[in-house]
Amino acid sequence: MATEQSIMAVIRAARPQFRTGFDKAAFAVHAAFVAAGYVLHATGPAAFIDGALSISSKDEVGMDNWNDVEDNYAFVYSNPEKGSKKVLVKCLVMNDKLLVDVLKEGSSEPLHLELDAGEYVQEDAGTNYGSHFKNLGKLVENVNREVLNKLDSAPASSSSAKSSSTEASLREERDRLRIGPDTQEDSYGPPHPGYIVPPIPGSGSSDLFPGPGAGMYPSRDGFGGGSMLVGPNDPRFFGGPTREPFPGGLPGVPPGARFDPYGPPNVPGFEPGRFIRNSRRPGGGLHPDLEHFHNGSDFI
Repeated sequence: MATEQSIMAVIRAARPQFRTGFDKAAFAVHAAFVAAGYVLHATGPAAFIDGALSISSKDEVGMDNWNDVEDNYAFVYSNPEKGSKKVLVKCLVMNDKLLVDVLKEGSSEPLHLELDAGEYVQEDAGTNYGSHFKNLGKLVENVNREVLNKLDSAPASSSSAKSSSTEASLREERDRLRIGPDTQEDSYGPPHPGYIVPPIPGSGSSDLFPGPGAGMYPSRDGFGGGSMLVGPNDPRFFGGPTREPFPGGLPGVPPGARFDPYGPPNVPGFEPGRFIRNSRRPGGGLHPDLEHFHNGSDFI
């Protein structure tokens, strides 16, 4: 942090030539940076070029040509103790004020300070540099508070911080919009975030209304009551008290079914009555997959 004494020591050591009171105010700002540990890499016209913060040289330069541009001043610094990020300082004269803008390398938001030059400098002060300034302590306080302290506490790259914040928001939004299970309660969740694995249908589709294939979404339900992989006691063999007969056909034979139980006309063994469903057999016996029908020799 700069102090009034350290700033005056820098001014006396540099012995600058002042043309106007704004020169004095701008040099005092420069002296505050030097007193705070900053190293000067460019000044004057060399600091006004586009991409001044991209100067690769780490050499320290003198104050030659620092006030060659009338009513404008520019300096490029770095602080080896603060990560050596470049800092661009530009001062612009507007009416009776010196407007100071400071931009740190990697940042998109400059710091700003306004100084009333007449409050801090004196004209025709002779050769004693101490007499060229007044209220120097207040000037140092303003520079420390509005610029130097904020440079030390600000992140190295506000744009990087914004980018990280944006990426975090996108990740949060993406996770919120993910569809499908992603917990241990469902072991068939999507293998990749954002992808939906269609369910594999089990029973629930009849021969008349077949279910969809694996990987397809069901388009209907409530038809048929199940697939054809059933045991001999499955209720679909016997119907039920609430089952409505199929119109225009024999009981249990739906029109348009995928099987044709009728053979050529008048051929023995293919009479329609032989394919009508019988009543449910009584319970008991072996496992349905091992048990045979006991009544009749031509059950399918």
